[in-house]
Amino acid sequence: MGRGDLTNEEWARRKPHLPESGARGGRWVSHRRIINGILYRQRTGVPWRDLPVRFGPWKTVYERHGRWSADGTWDKIFAAVLANADAEGRIAWSMVSVDSASCRSHQHAAGARRRRPRVPGKEVRPRHHRPDEGLGRSRGGLTCKIHLAGEGGRRPLALLITPGQWGDAPQLIPVMERIRVPRPGGGHPRTRPDHLGGDKAYSSRRNRRYLRRRQIKHTIPEPRDQRAQRKRRGSRGGRPAGFDKTIYKRRNEVERTINALKNFRAVATRFDKRAYVFHGTVTLASIRLWLRP
Repeated sequence: MGRGDLTNEEWARRKPHLPESGARGGRWVSHRRIINGILYRQRTGVPWRDLPVRFGPWKTVYERHGRWSADGTWDKIFAAVLANADAEGRIAWSMVSVDSASCRSHQHAAGARRRRPRVPGKEVRPRHHRPDEGLGRSRGGLTCKIHLAGEGGRRPLALLITPGQWGDAPQLIPVMERIRVPRPGGGHPRTRPDHLGGDKAYSSRRNRRYLRRRQIKHTIPEPRDQRAQRKRRGSRGGRPAGFDKTIYKRRNEVERTINALKNFRAVATRFDKRAYVFHGTVTLASIRLWLRP
């Protein structure tokens, strides 16, 4: 077993959720070897063509990662891993924080075809496909942004890919709507944390109304300009937003989650042209963090 490959325990947790066979009755090559090849590329950031021979044909590894990113296989495995972790009591629901991370996009990430992609073998659009491919321009060039919600154990619960110049506040609600942890015994999935933390970028009346409507306690500092505007409105401005410095100190957990994700070089620098493929790359990195002890 090479460095960074799946251990026997990690493989046993993931194997039940993988597809059984390929199209037209054929059987795929060992999933374990292919996934190890995908993880190798994630960890090192090498081009697909430069994968070591021990993982098999590079095109097989590349196409399987793209296929599973398109049809939602990585998302299903991620949901199953979260369900198992919740059943074992390993999800720290007491404090969930939201934050974003900008990723420099390599020049090879640009130039995707304008034609709408399709899931191989199906006439449907891939999951998480974006017409803008999640690429934006800033002073540094092409950038991409990962918005995520991280639990107290410094592991992701939900994520969203957007262009790099998009703001954080409008993405809080879409990220919160993606928190859906299935319950092994059946019933509605868990979607609400006990407490939510965020920095000043997430402070807005729309976000606070959303959190109050869902009865989610939150600690989000109010920027100086919003505080002054609320005071100018008088009684119509509403009550001051509560703020607990002790709870807010735990917001570093989501920042450490981002650091753990960026240990994967293919996450820290985006090489994938398609947004749904990069989403699959980040999702697989999240799965790996949950499978680690």
